[in-house]
Amino acid sequence: MRVRRLTDQEGQKLPQIVRRGSTSSVRYRCAMMLLVSVGGNSVPVIAQLVQADEDTVRDVIHRFNEIGLACLDPRWAGGRSRLLSDDDEDFVIQTATTRPTKLGQPFSRWSIRKLAAYLRRVHGRVIRIGREALRCLLRRRGITFQRTKTWKESPDPDRDVKLDRIEHVLEHFPDRIFAFDEFGPLGIRPTAGSCWAKRGKPDRLPATYRRTHGVTYFHGCYSVGDDRLWGVNRRR
Repeated sequence: MRVRRLTDQEGQKLPQIVRRGSTSSVRYRCAMMLLVSVGGNSVPVIAQLVQADEDTVRDVIHRFNEIGLACLDPRWAGGRSRLLSDDDEDFVIQTATTRPTKLGQPFSRWSIRKLAAYLRRVHGRVIRIGREALRCLLRRRGITFQRTKTWKESPDPDRDVKLDRIEHVLEHFPDRIFAFDEFGPLGIRPTAGSCWAKRGKPDRLPATYRRTHGVTYFHGCYSVGDDRLWGVNRRR
């Protein structure tokens, strides 16, 4: 077994690599195998000369006969093959940016440990990923652990009904005047939370502060007309 006939370019390049040396020992040894094979030496002789396995010599000769000088720079990939597909990675990102309570979990934010454990037991789609690999995936997709902001949302069950009344008045009684007011001893102090989100886009959570005694606040909405005064208010 020996290499095919060399082209002029190959006949110039191989001796140049061997004579001048190379920063890559793999490239140098492969060029040496090919040159020795051109001289008519057998595979066992080449393997003994370059201190390599005979199967390695045969592989190099086969690759050179197929692709030429490109065999001097093998494209080896380190590590094991990829375990997650693009669709699986999209599912991981979607899960990480979703509040755990919406997925039936008894906590308000994901940690790396909790997220990895949840992904391993998702019904119908088990994704096995380590903590460090999960952290690298989130960083690569631009997902960071951020502080969240809060806003206040009315717990009034008749909120939509009252808003419909206001919109009705605004549409059918353009001369009506509305006055809004808020007062009372306010003791609410919003506290920021945290979550996984896109860079610069933290999630926003409703504030759920309650006081079980005293007057917290008073909201009033009044509509003043020519012949009547009506309004809605709420006291806690």
